[in-house]
Amino acid sequence: MKPAPFDYHAPETLEEVLHLLAEHGDESKIIAGGQSLVPMLSMRLARPAQLIDVNGVTALAGIELADGAVRIGATPRERDVERSPLVAPNVPALAEALPLIGHLAIRNRGTVGGSIAHADASGELPAVAMATDATMVVRGPSGERVVTADDFFLGHYTTAIDDDECLLRVDVPTAAASEGWSVQEVARRHGDFALVGVVAMVALGADATIEQARVCLFGVGERPLRVADVESALVGALPTPETFASAAADATRDLTPGSDIHGSGDYRRHLAEVTVRRTLATAAERAATTREGSRS
Repeated sequence: MKPAPFDYHAPETLEEVLHLLAEHGDESKIIAGGQSLVPMLSMRLARPAQLIDVNGVTALAGIELADGAVRIGATPRERDVERSPLVAPNVPALAEALPLIGHLAIRNRGTVGGSIAHADASGELPAVAMATDATMVVRGPSGERVVTADDFFLGHYTTAIDDDECLLRVDVPTAAASEGWSVQEVARRHGDFALVGVVAMVALGADATIEQARVCLFGVGERPLRVADVESALVGALPTPETFASAAADATRDLTPGSDIHGSGDYRRHLAEVTVRRTLATAAERAATTREGSRS
């Protein structure tokens, strides 16, 4: 299939991008890596009259460590972020999630900013953003604004970015040394969208009980799902198989994932429970290893 006709723009400055967005509004669409947008154009699921290619805008590039966060511009490729020496030691959840995205050819073109702005409910990066309390910096005619992940992801393919705004960068807070992170998913094949996925963090206190926890599920709803009540209930508990089994049951009890040719809602809920349990256990093991290493 072929895309519907559109006008193509290749601005070189952020000001040009914002001018085009202000002029064309919801008739325009920004493209960077195009790994999600191009298939949608080809199937005519998206029909923008104006396509704005931002790859030449240097203000949207760059990966840096600043103010306690790894700052990722809208246009760096996922593969570049994956290989960046700033990522693995500072945001291990992002480092573990990136290789799960599609295949190498996809990550060579796809961008972190594009994945975040695309907001696919089965995508790894929106869930990482939610679990890490990342913030998205967007800019429009009224200037820049910072949007928390909880406010940014509104639903499947829906974000808080207005039609006349552009995503500038994603700020992912650095992990504390006491934190253990894990990202796990179940997919039919490596590179497929996840049937179910989980991002989890466990931090242990001096008495070896859980001091902090985070659990975020993806692929089971309209957006990434943080389960704050489960996170709170884990605090003060021992990191035992029984603790994590109970947390997994609580985290998935009210889930109502949809059914499709790949699995029923009940099957996905079962997968979610198993994956939450395993992901929490792995995160706790990593936290314990880090804790023992710091004491030796």
